Amino acid sequence: MIKTLNLMMQSIGFGVFVAQHFLLSAAARTLSLSVVARMSDEEARATFQRIRWSDNGGEPYCPRCGCLDVRKLATRPVWQCKGCPHQFSVTSGTIFADRKRPIRDYLLAIAIFADGAKGHSALQLSRDLNCQYKTAFVMTHKLREAIEAEVRNVRLDGDAPKEIDGAYFGGHVKPKNVSAERVDRRAAEEQTGKRQVVVVMRERKGRTLSFVVGKESDALPIIRNRVPLGSTIHADEARGWDALHAHYDMKRINHSIAYSQDGANTNQAESYFARLRRAEIGQHHRVSGRYLGRYASEMAWREDNRRLSNGAQYSAIAGLALSHPHSRDWRGYWQRSAQ
Repeated sequence: MIKTLNLMMQSIGFGVFVAQHFLLSAAARTLSLSVVARMSDEEARATFQRIRWSDNGGEPYCPRCGCLDVRKLATRPVWQCKGCPHQFSVTSGTIFADRKRPIRDYLLAIAIFADGAKGHSALQLSRDLNCQYKTAFVMTHKLREAIEAEVRNVRLDGDAPKEIDGAYFGGHVKPKNVSAERVDRRAAEEQTGKRQVVVVMRERKGRTLSFVVGKESDALPIIRNRVPLGSTIHADEARGWDALHAHYDMKRINHSIAYSQDGANTNQAESYFARLRRAEIGQHHRVSGRYLGRYASEMAWREDNRRLSNGAQYSAIAGLALSHPHSRDWRGYWQRSAQ
């Protein structure tokens, strides 16, 4: 159809018709930040309520005992369970528990976070919300923690081929100013010890899983645990994947010769790393090795949901955050140990 339109338009003097990218279409835009920013606290609270208790038509129930018989207190925006004396708010027991900012700010933060195809930096979010950098940093990492928990135990059990690949992050060694003093930064003795490998497993038309290891060969037990034996796996020429031939139908591609040859390629895995690299370079500029796994999981989630509208992604992230318990790492006041 597109080829026919191209020929017709060329014959009458028009340029070539190109299929529109999804992100440029109207279907990708179902959420407006201005609408969220104009919400009152009551409207924001009602939105959180509909998302958190969507399995009950938006009607609250006790998060402790599951009792449906609850009453709303007249003095505070909380409910009390009639089955047990537990009092709870719309964020009680979630990753946003013990919040200090207006509830609308959390909805706006989720909307801004969802809109960034390559992520959104904490510094930029702090300007958007007019809050401290530390507040924005913790808020975005809470969202990444909820996203990571959603994919933590996923297995790639589908029949479609899988792709695996690894990429190194961190441990940059700055070259010396004078060329005579420069060393071979690839040598093991010149490494800082901070370099890590993000390994991605991606099922074609399926899920994307990522995890952080010291070197590619360390990922072999994880791959065998997440991918059924006998599956078809596409990988590059790295020697770390040689041991997988004993358990899987391997298709290897040597990137020094071709990117795709004889049906073997890792293009979907490379697409994931392109998004992760652009997030690191263009948005965050530096990703701490301590949090690399969270950023990698975020980009895996964005890859899997890139064909959803921004409104659908916003609802999905809000649902993950409101179904996630108290944060394991981001509770209380700002704390950061030396690395």
